[in-house]
Amino acid sequence: MNATVVGVVSSVVFLIVGLLIGYLLRKNVGESKIGSAEQKAQNLILDAENAAENIKKEKILEAKEETHRLKSDLENEIRDRRKEVEKSERRILQREENIEKKLENIERREDGLSKRERSMNEKHQKIDEYLAKQMEELEKISGYTQEEAKQILLDEVEKDIRKDASAMITQVETEAKDEADKRAREIVTMAIQRCAADQVAETTVSVVPLPSDDMKGRIIGREGRNIRAIETLTGVDLIIDDTPEAVILSGFDPIRREIARIALEKLITDGRIHPARIEEMVQKATKEVNNIIKEEGEQACFETGVHNLHPEMVKLLGRLKYRTSYGQNVLKHSIEVSLLAGLMASELGYDPRLAKRAGLLHDIGKSIDHEVEGTHVEIGANICKKYKESWKVVNAVQAHHGDAEPTTMEAVLVAAADALSAARPGARRETLESYIKRLESLEEIANTTKGVDKSYAIQAGREIRIAVKPNQVKDDEVPMLAREIAKKIEGELEYPGQIKVNVIRETRATDYAK
Repeated sequence: MNATVVGVVSSVVFLIVGLLIGYLLRKNVGESKIGSAEQKAQNLILDAENAAENIKKEKILEAKEETHRLKSDLENEIRDRRKEVEKSERRILQREENIEKKLENIERREDGLSKRERSMNEKHQKIDEYLAKQMEELEKISGYTQEEAKQILLDEVEKDIRKDASAMITQVETEAKDEADKRAREIVTMAIQRCAADQVAETTVSVVPLPSDDMKGRIIGREGRNIRAIETLTGVDLIIDDTPEAVILSGFDPIRREIARIALEKLITDGRIHPARIEEMVQKATKEVNNIIKEEGEQACFETGVHNLHPEMVKLLGRLKYRTSYGQNVLKHSIEVSLLAGLMASELGYDPRLAKRAGLLHDIGKSIDHEVEGTHVEIGANICKKYKESWKVVNAVQAHHGDAEPTTMEAVLVAAADALSAARPGARRETLESYIKRLESLEEIANTTKGVDKSYAIQAGREIRIAVKPNQVKDDEVPMLAREIAKKIEGELEYPGQIKVNVIRETRATDYAK
């Protein structure tokens, strides 16, 4: 047992000794390694310090070189700037010297001008005095004052200007008329060629043929009761005279005259003529005429292409079938005006539908002008307003006789178409009294004009020829006189179409050979 213990103890001792030896060996090795590492670190630090010192020296050198270079560049730039400043200073000094020289020259010129001005003022004063003396001498010699002489000169200048103006007016009017007439003839001719309308002159009487003269007694009736019944129911006068086999119906209202004519024809055909039968036939004739009026109004709208008219306006249009103006049927005239205005509007690039509508309605006031106070223009405009026609149509109705200013081109075309339809030969006729009165008024306007010797209305009042006094009116004043008379005629007379004013100046010299 002791031996085992000894062995264990010895083993432990050897183990401890071995551990101590190993520790010592490791410590020596570690210390030797640490020492070499410190040495290397010191060497590296020294090398780094040396390298940093070298780099620092190099950078310092480079900075010094760069500073030197910048300094030299700055010095060169400063030197160049100084040279430029010196040049600018020299230029400024030179300009100042030039300005001073110019100012001196200007002052010398001003002195010279002031001297000249004083001299000129003195000369002008002398000239004014001299002119005043001359003017006094001229006034003494001529016997006219300065104002009188000036007025004489102005009168002469005015005559020359009037002469030139007259010549210019003549030339411009001739050129304008030639061009306007050419264009107007083309448009009107085209419109008339495309518009064909029948025209029949009508009167205020109607003739009813009879199968025999015995029928006259039956129409008169016992003690005239039949004729009285007819006249009372229709408002038309029956003229039964010696005219063979005919009875004349006379009345200013064409619708009532037409009712009487139809009723009388029915009575003659029926053969039973007595007051009760007469009343029955008059009622039937009234219904028939009303239907005809409506159909004629619708037919007029169809012919002209005017639609969407109020039914009452259609009836009023139909009534125009039995209305005449200077013998011209007003419904036919309205249709013709509508077609002419529409064709001219299409040719000129305006609204043909508006022109047709206004043309068809322009005389609608004539359908009731014997029932309502006022002119047919006023009545027609009120009718159009009542049935909600556009303001353009109302303006065309108001302006077609010059009662209002036309505000649309279509209104102007309606007025032109109205004049064209009414003024063409055969369309209308005038009573002898109104015709003679119009011609006398035309000649009177011309004769009351200064310088007129004689005047003659010819061509049914379409032209007036005026002979002037040659000692009062000169050749260059003739166009102005013609224009003056034309303006008077336009302002004082109402007439369809246009009137040509022809002024004639003639100088005659007479001598005798003995």
